[in-house]
Amino acid sequence: MMGSPRQRRRGGAMGDGTIDQDRIGGAAKLSADKFTTTTRDPDQLGRRIGDWLGTKLGKGSNPTVFEVSKPEGNGMSSETLLFSARWRDGADVVERRLVARIQPELDKVPVFSTYDLRLQFDVMALVGGATDVPVPEVMWFEGDASVIGAPFFVMSRSDGEVPPDMMPYTFPDSSWLGRASMADQDHLQRSAVETLAALHELSPETHDLDFLAPERPGETSLERHLAAWQDYLDWATHDERSPLLDECFAWLRANLPAEGIDTGPPRLSWGDARIGNMMFVDFEVAAVLDWEMASIAPPEVDLGWMTYLHRFFDDLTVDLGAEGMRQFMRPADVVATYEAASGRTVGDLRWHMAYAAMRHGVIMRRVTERSIHFGEAVRPESIDDLIIHGATLRSMLDGTYWDDVGF
Repeated sequence: MMGSPRQRRRGGAMGDGTIDQDRIGGAAKLSADKFTTTTRDPDQLGRRIGDWLGTKLGKGSNPTVFEVSKPEGNGMSSETLLFSARWRDGADVVERRLVARIQPELDKVPVFSTYDLRLQFDVMALVGGATDVPVPEVMWFEGDASVIGAPFFVMSRSDGEVPPDMMPYTFPDSSWLGRASMADQDHLQRSAVETLAALHELSPETHDLDFLAPERPGETSLERHLAAWQDYLDWATHDERSPLLDECFAWLRANLPAEGIDTGPPRLSWGDARIGNMMFVDFEVAAVLDWEMASIAPPEVDLGWMTYLHRFFDDLTVDLGAEGMRQFMRPADVVATYEAASGRTVGDLRWHMAYAAMRHGVIMRRVTERSIHFGEAVRPESIDDLIIHGATLRSMLDGTYWDDVGF
């Protein structure tokens, strides 16, 4: 995780406010300064994409690709490549700033077992055409892995600021959002929640969302959604089961809310619904990114993810003795904004926040194993210590977590 030299000092949470980032990873000593996301050479990828563009743009287009780079900050699943391209369109010269989303290296401990880039491409096209939610324009999809070594798609590049995961925006003075005024933070929160409400206008009744439905058993969208994540848990832990995660998923099944009674009806679910996957200009949402977890689910699933993922970063911050952003993304405030924007009543978010934390637990185990593979973390004695927020999961199971969450 990135930070200033002052923030990288060792020694824990100190009186002068500095943070020992080594402690962020707990027993696994997950690297606070670096996560390997790919071993591919960006310049080589850029050259291959330039050659490929000529086949898409046609004879005489003579495309060139330049300013190739990889973004720093958020995301450890699909690979992202930034580049500019110039080509001829008849007598005109066209220049565009573009982004390629590339399937990750599946032989390098991938975070997920499969990556359906076609689904991501199609859902972004749907959202961009059917709503006012700002998403990048998707331009070309390429499923032939031989072109650059993996399937990919190309979309337009958006501009704006992203609340960083590394160093998390909740740490003192670590980001533009943490330094913003309370009024600007409230503005950003409201814009993010209202954008989510606008996205949830898409439902199976209004649009063809069959391509997003998990092919899993279950009477309701929530049952099928949970079944898909159970399959992910089984895949991620097949070498060594996690007693904690197994207990979490047993609790989720035993306490499943009744869809349509304790939750709203199914909607298009963004999946990775959090501010770290949004770009902002003047604290307004300018782009909604990262659609690889898109599905069909009650709206509370996205709301639970949005509120808990903030708490995940904030809990890390508070546990290290810093102030954090406890006033931000409080469930009661998020629900009030969402209900005002959507005109729909939201069910109790406790189960859905637990669902988010427990799913994120599987992801964090996989992320830590990936870091161990690249020598950026050490394997702890207990398999459950691979889960950076294991203490949170235990306190959710025993009910003590909710005392200061802000319902």
